[in-house]
Amino acid sequence: MNEPVRIDKWLWAARFFRSRGLAQTAIENGRVLLAGQRVKLSRALRVGDELTLRIGDDERTIVVRGLDDRRGSAPVAQALYEETAESLARRQERREARRFLAEPAQAIAHGRPTKRDRRQLGRLRDGQGA
Repeated sequence: MNEPVRIDKWLWAARFFRSRGLAQTAIENGRVLLAGQRVKLSRALRVGDELTLRIGDDERTIVVRGLDDRRGSAPVAQALYEETAESLARRQERREARRFLAEPAQAIAHGRPTKRDRRQLGRLRDGQGA
């Protein structure tokens, strides 16, 4: 299939997103760039186009190698694109950094403090120690 394919359909078919709706949201929020520029949902992809995808904390730079608007198996989807060497190296560096350095924001507990937590905070504020 060498006909141009809408970018949201292609991202879904290449298994970057679980649904077309998620792909559309990512495009609208500027997380998908084509040659460094924001794109519209209806933008048609062509073989050789370079996309930059930001999914969560990961950023990938890929080159479109095939076009399809039908979602297939993972090996078929992986044949639709090729990740650049720089992108692979960047992702590997980030993976190593995450392994060795804990992100401070990850240690923060979510939600309201418990009664015990509030007592400890009160003691710290009053200068009594924990």
